[in-house]
Amino acid sequence: MRKLFTAALIGSVAFAAPALAQVKQTREQMMFYTSQWKGERFPDGRPRVPDDLLSRVVHVSIEDLWDYLRDKGFNCQFDTGFQMLHPEKPFAGRALTTQYMPLRMDMWTAIAAEGKREGRVSGNNSWPIAELKEGDMYVADGFGKIVEGTLIGSNLGSGIATRSKTGFVFDAGIRDAEENRVLENMNGLYRAYDPSAWKDMTLTSINAPIRIGRATVLPGDLVLAKNDGVIFIPAYLAEDAVAHAEFIHLEDAFNFDLNRSGKNGGEFEGGWNARKYEAFVGWINANPGQLHMTRGEFNAILEERKARLEGPVSGAPK
Repeated sequence: MRKLFTAALIGSVAFAAPALAQVKQTREQMMFYTSQWKGERFPDGRPRVPDDLLSRVVHVSIEDLWDYLRDKGFNCQFDTGFQMLHPEKPFAGRALTTQYMPLRMDMWTAIAAEGKREGRVSGNNSWPIAELKEGDMYVADGFGKIVEGTLIGSNLGSGIATRSKTGFVFDAGIRDAEENRVLENMNGLYRAYDPSAWKDMTLTSINAPIRIGRATVLPGDLVLAKNDGVIFIPAYLAEDAVAHAEFIHLEDAFNFDLNRSGKNGGEFEGGWNARKYEAFVGWINANPGQLHMTRGEFNAILEERKARLEGPVSGAPK
């Protein structure tokens, strides 16, 4: 009987103790959702795609990345319909994901208590900003709320700029757009501007899977944001996706030259064959500055393209 009493007492103490963090995903949870990533990770478990991809990806088109992802079965990685602080400046980063929901007091009370235990300060819309590392993209599902759905003003914006030196993608609104535009190292996509302050919303997760419009986003995704929209590339595919998009960009540049000179005849979209690929390689050799990938990556994709010439043709022409 004494053993049963002791076991019951231990169990009751365990249930009374503070639970594991509920807002921020654990390392194990992030490892579960991003298990196919085999590279470097941040201490909390979020994939850390290489720095060079952040600078390379801004030079390729969303369409070329989209084509690659659809070939891999990823059909829900793009969304559009945003405003942009600096429409002329594409930007990229590693996704730090957050979710917000309409305020419910009992839920908010539990979240606030957890934040207090963890030593977090200020409103919980500032908590994700404190998690940002340089090169991160703050990606927030704010359920499309604009009026009183402004996740940042200029003070929180300056925090994003200082910590990430990148920017944000919000399925929500912002305020102080004019002041945010003059911040150094700052860009952002957002649904609309409104002068109202954030109200009747609460943070519910950091670095969990989220939805941005019609796209699913995981922590650590490589994010490319442009004036026309945003694409979220799974971390484990990021290097291959960027290299393939760069290769397509090179094919297009060579093909445009042929169109301008009239050497393509009526094959405006390509007419690729072994002879044309030989000429393409010669064009690359004469224009090495066009090559942003390694020569090894270029040669591997070139052989892949040549192999396709021998097999059945699939997909619509670009």
